[in-house]
Amino acid sequence: MLQRIQSIYLLGALLLIVALFFVPFAEIVGSDGSIYVFDKAGIYLQGAKDPEILYGGLAIQVFLGIIVLVNLVTIFSFKKRIRQIRLSVFNILLMIGLSGVIYYFASHSAKLLGGKFSFEPSLVMPLIAVVLTYLAIRSIGRDEALVRSIDRIR
Repeated sequence: MLQRIQSIYLLGALLLIVALFFVPFAEIVGSDGSIYVFDKAGIYLQGAKDPEILYGGLAIQVFLGIIVLVNLVTIFSFKKRIRQIRLSVFNILLMIGLSGVIYYFASHSAKLLGGKFSFEPSLVMPLIAVVLTYLAIRSIGRDEALVRSIDRIR
């Protein structure tokens, strides 16, 4: 399973998406100078002992869960290359959608709090995962072309 380069690409994309469960996406500075953190749980005040979540992050958690699940199914369907390509394309669309949802949540919350937002470097992870998934699609396509050419010779 992991002897093919596309499996390594897909595993790298999976690890990047799983890492998003543990890192913040953005910081929002409110109009009163308080700093809010935006991560998978939602938006809450930084440094509070018992942080009260102002806006929940259930949509982002669902997106991350679906992306991880689709990526796992893609990795383990290595015998069906066409399905693997289709799932990878679907996964790319989901990761782009995740980036859009994160941007919307951050900008909308900053507007409601009357402040400004700044993204963390971790927001690049879904975009790197998109590139890795695209490289996996190219490698899967090469394997499929090779198998079809061998079948043509027989």
